[in-house]
Amino acid sequence: MTDAGLARLNTLSAAEAEAALLHCLGAARWARALAARQPFANRAALFAAADELGAGLERSDWLEAFSRHPKIGEKRAAEEPSSTERRWSEQEQSAAAGAAAETRSALAEANRAYLDRFGYIFIVCATGKPAEEMLALLRQRLQNEPDAELGVAAEEQRRIARLRLEKLLEP
Repeated sequence: MTDAGLARLNTLSAAEAEAALLHCLGAARWARALAARQPFANRAALFAAADELGAGLERSDWLEAFSRHPKIGEKRAAEEPSSTERRWSEQEQSAAAGAAAETRSALAEANRAYLDRFGYIFIVCATGKPAEEMLALLRQRLQNEPDAELGVAAEEQRRIARLRLEKLLEP
């Protein structure tokens, strides 16, 4: 059985693949390097290449990727995302959308504190997490040292990218 999603990705030009992959992680250098590795023999090869390239990213790459996300509980990102990224983000954060006003307010306050402390927005793989859980994680991670937190945020961004790569390959 052929993998139609992977076959579709493999037939894109380098520029088209780069644009599609940029929706997944949000770092141009990563998207360009991953697109250059086409064609992929299978999904495992794609995911392995994505992880390998992600491991080599620098702080500036991660900050670029983070800027393409809205704050948890909000709709707008610092950098205007594509319609695909906006749709995926809304799906990922859907559990936070119905949170109580008190929780949304606490998220907004904690988001501001996080941005002030680390200089970038709080990144968490939000899929399936209720707003209360994300708020608890945010408050816990505010205690991290800056270098350690960048690593945690990057790992969360990598997890988001993996989910988005899977969505990209959907028929």
